[in-house]
Amino acid sequence: MRHYSPLTRASYLIGPPQIIFCHIGSLIVLSTGLSWRSIIWIVFLYAIRMLATTAIYHRLLTHKSYQAPAPLLWVGCFIAASAGQMGPSWWKAHHLTHHHHVDSELDPHSPYTPFQGMKGFLWSQAGWLVSRRSFPGQLPADVESDRVLRAIDRLHFLPLILLGVVSYYMGGLEYLGAFFLSTTLLFHGVQTVNSLSHLMGKQPFITNDHSRNNSLVAFLTLGEGWHNLHHAFGSSSRHGITVRNGKIVYLPDPTFYFIKLLESVNLASKLRIPSEANLLARSRNRNLENLVAPALVEIEAID
Repeated sequence: MRHYSPLTRASYLIGPPQIIFCHIGSLIVLSTGLSWRSIIWIVFLYAIRMLATTAIYHRLLTHKSYQAPAPLLWVGCFIAASAGQMGPSWWKAHHLTHHHHVDSELDPHSPYTPFQGMKGFLWSQAGWLVSRRSFPGQLPADVESDRVLRAIDRLHFLPLILLGVVSYYMGGLEYLGAFFLSTTLLFHGVQTVNSLSHLMGKQPFITNDHSRNNSLVAFLTLGEGWHNLHHAFGSSSRHGITVRNGKIVYLPDPTFYFIKLLESVNLASKLRIPSEANLLARSRNRNLENLVAPALVEIEAID
């Protein structure tokens, strides 16, 4: 683990307690109840912050799967930080470590190491955040060189607090409880990519890990659950792709639709998507067919 300044270390230590506090704060709804308006608030906060996490933190900031103006990146990262998902430097550092060491001992949140089974699931879902692994080993230079992103990273807790204050002033304790509940649901939604998408689902593409396409996770995360495709083609701006019967099939991917919307208003450009030839070449079934064909020829020759 790298050496952090006292202020940076203190900032990162705030992350896990704030999520725990949101879990506890969710209990407010048991006494206030939820009106239709507060339920709509829950859904809206979930969707807008999930989209900022998937489209901005993940596909733009971390994997550079498309290009966008700096102000869009800054605003998106501010909204993503309000989800309690920590700041842009912390988030990118951990995600890149995950890709570099996926499902190995150095993966910060694999459900296969250091634990397996139910312990592995709980570890990848939340446990790793309250361990020493919550501190990334190396912060990304490109994010650290951007003063706005660096400020958002170190003050990642302020957008969350600000959103909580706004929620309270909108509707008192009921809306504050709705805010806490939305944040808690969002936290677990994002974490299912770490856990369920490495445990259950299909693997249409060949990768050196346990990543899987999981439709439930894709629903909860606006398309991030098509995780096997993501590990096969990390820089793709579209995750919702699979191969069936030797043909490319495009799956629902709301995050990609949002990126296409940005492109239509000139706020996104140079979207990176693998060609169908490359997709088929990486297809698990395609490679199995290539292995079976020579064997059939050999059998026919023997006959």
